[in-house]
Amino acid sequence: MKKALDGCPCAGATLDKLVRPAVLTVLAQGPLHGYRIVERMADLRIWRGRKPDATGVYRALRAMEGRGLVRSAWDAPEAGPAKRLFALTADGRRCMALWVATLDDYRDGIAEIVMHLRDAARSGPRRSGRRCGCAPGRKSGRGKA
Repeated sequence: MKKALDGCPCAGATLDKLVRPAVLTVLAQGPLHGYRIVERMADLRIWRGRKPDATGVYRALRAMEGRGLVRSAWDAPEAGPAKRLFALTADGRRCMALWVATLDDYRDGIAEIVMHLRDAARSGPRRSGRRCGCAPGRKSGRGKA
């Protein structure tokens, strides 16, 4: 069943909304090059050791820089190509504090949903080996959740 749910939102495939707080988390430890940010994000439990989409991370970094949450500068080593080095700003640190409050609220709300899903899954019919209805490529007459 694991294979059938790869890429499915119910398996955690669409975590793009958590890219920004994850970038802030990683940069809170100190300035990093973009590829290192992606590697460190993969170490976060939410990505389960898989690297997040690097394009999405770079897109988030550009947007966050535009909002003054991070800054970047060219790092030109003696050998090798120049790379951008990203660092948090004071506004980025304030943004982290807001993310803490927001994610605490989401965590509590998610805990409630999980409790109800767990209860419903225990009492509902079991269909082993079937794809879930929210997997990509599956069309149904129902509206989006």
